[in-house]
Amino acid sequence: MSDQQAQKQAAAKAALSYIEDDMILGVGTGSTVNCLIELLPTLKLAGAVASSQVTEDKLRALGIEIVDLNFAGTLDVYIDGADEVNANLQLIKGGGGALTREKIVAAASNKFVCMVDASKSVEILGRAFPVPIEVLPQARSYVARQLARLGGEPVYREDFVTDYGNVILDTYDLDVSDPVALEQTLNNIVGVVCNGIFAANQADVLLKASSNGVETLLR
Repeated sequence: MSDQQAQKQAAAKAALSYIEDDMILGVGTGSTVNCLIELLPTLKLAGAVASSQVTEDKLRALGIEIVDLNFAGTLDVYIDGADEVNANLQLIKGGGGALTREKIVAAASNKFVCMVDASKSVEILGRAFPVPIEVLPQARSYVARQLARLGGEPVYREDFVTDYGNVILDTYDLDVSDPVALEQTLNNIVGVVCNGIFAANQADVLLKASSNGVETLLR
């Protein structure tokens, strides 16, 4: 097992302390979340709200009941990973393409617990990892031009369609020094469904695993 995989497993184990019996849990998407999903059958969950079809399928396979967010109401806890996180617990997410469902479930939860390995921690978001932007298919070229005007370099994620039938522009070279402002600016572009900056609804708790253990950071 690689050191990075061991860190992901350690972060997932640490997240278990935020889950209570009979809870409807919001479950994210990604490799670290997969480590958490493997541990969930040991708990007594009332059900789970999944942030992607991939996660939903994994949960069903383990016999965990899937609950529609419209019926679940406000969730106590949502647990997910991130592609990048800064010191303010602001994130870039969407490498797996589930950013819109992830952002919806995060917003509908009282507490957002984010699990990462040490490689995901950065000083400034967006310098190494692009900002994924979910776009209505008809608006792809228009949105790409607007992103270029902002200094970004949008790259169409080929052969990928989101759970909502949309496309993704992975956008490099955006200035993410003010994540809250850029998140809003991107949302205001006509045709953008959602973007992968989680600043308005950043994590409340960050579980950052390293070779020295798991550090807990609070917003």
